[in-house]
This record gives sequence, C-alpha cells and structure tokens, in this order.
Amino acid sequence: MNTDTKVLFDNDDHKFIFLGSERKDIESIPTNQFLIIHKNEGVLLDPGGVHVFPKVLANVVEFIDLDNIKYVFYTHQDPDVSSGISLWDSVLNARFYISKLWERFLPHFGVFDNSKVAVVEDKGGRIKFKDGVELKIIPAHFLHSTGNFNLYDPVSKILFSGDIGVSVFPRNEEMLYVDNFSKHVKYIEEFHKRYMISNKVCKKWVRIISNYEIEQMAPQHGAIYKKNEFKEFIKWFENLQCGIDLIDQIYGWDERK
Repeated sequence: MNTDTKVLFDNDDHKFIFLGSERKDIESIPTNQFLIIHKNEGVLLDPGGVHVFPKVLANVVEFIDLDNIKYVFYTHQDPDVSSGISLWDSVLNARFYISKLWERFLPHFGVFDNSKVAVVEDKGGRIKFKDGVELKIIPAHFLHSTGNFNLYDPVSKILFSGDIGVSVFPRNEEMLYVDNFSKHVKYIEEFHKRYMISNKVCKKWVRIISNYEIEQMAPQHGAIYKKNEFKEFIKWFENLQCGIDLIDQIYGWDERK
C-alpha cells in the first residue's frame, strides 16, 4: 500500500502535512512521516528508516526546498523511526532533535559528527521558528521507549504522538482517519498492552496532554485521530492495563514449576 500525501492543516503561513505511508515486505506495520512548514521553515517528524528514505525525500521536495528544512525531530530511537538519520544528515543542513538517552548510539546509525544534534533533556523542550512560534516537545517516557517524546504544534493544534495511538491493520485494510473508535479498538489494543510500560505512565501522560487543546493526534503508524476520536482514545488509554501490569500474563511462566 502507498498512501498519498495529505495536508492536514493549512492557513497559508503554516502547514502540517502527512507525507504518506508505505508498507514494505520486510515491515509488517507501515510507518507514517510528517512535515511541518511554517513561513517556509520546515520540520521533519520521524522521517523513518533507510528503506523509506527515497520515497519520503521525493514527497518532501514536493512541498519545500531541502535547504529550508531547518529541524528534524525524533520521538525515540527505534530503527523504523530513525535508521535513515545518516541519509538525512547527508542531504540536510538541519538540527536533529533526539533524546539525551540515545545520543551515544548515533555512531551505530552512521552518525559520527554530533555538531548538528540538539539533545533533548527528559523534561522536554521547544523548537522555535524565526518569528517566535514554538513547537512543544512533550515528555512521553516509557510509552514505549525509555527516552520518548511527543511534539505539539500550537498553530494546527495537532499532536504528533509517536507510538501512542498506533493502529495495526491487516494488509489492505489501512485507513487515514479513525472513523469509529469503538470499532477501532481491535486495531490498537494488542499493541498498546504490550508496548506501553504501565497504567501509571499512561495516566501521567493523559494528565500532561490534558493541558493542550488538540484537534488531531497523528501517530507514527496507522490512522490519525480527529478531535472526538482522540477524546475517546484518551478515556481508553487512561484506564489501560499494560506492560508490567500484565507481567504474569506476558511471561506465561508458573514459578512453582
């Protein structure tokens, strides 16, 4: 499947763009990439692994010159998110925002010069455009990575949530938007139960996110949530038993044996 690009928000000065999604034979879950353009300054969000680089690059240049990509933001270090970092480093003169917890792993991704890296502290941070508009880097640690962040765009009011909200569709059943949350749960439940660390962390994230006005939530895999479906997701996620809450079930091991 190759989903076309779609502009999720556009007020002339500011755009939030879905760059498409593509399932490769080696990848069971398609990855989503996004681009924010603010007055001709670009920010790439989780631009993906090595094998999607040509396709993502081709889609990016349809919207903006590569010289105007000023920032690249990574939610976490998983290879489907970040293994293309050295390729992007070779074509962009941009700042790469990553968690301080995985800066030391960059040589394993082929990055040996950290001069273009902006290390994000655990409390989060900001990406600032020339006119003062700021994107908010929000902590989302252990959901699922130990050093994990979301990005909130206050202009479009879109939350880029990384692996929070991910849906796993059977082949050829993918959709761009969640259209009915109660029917959508079957596509998200198994992933979240295993990949999110605990209900305590889910609740912490919900408390943080409740401070923001969110019109859409865009995950790194699967369908995008509009406002009403996002509210339903929040209610579900806040009460989710997952990770270490289910440790005995996950291990499937009887210690008495």
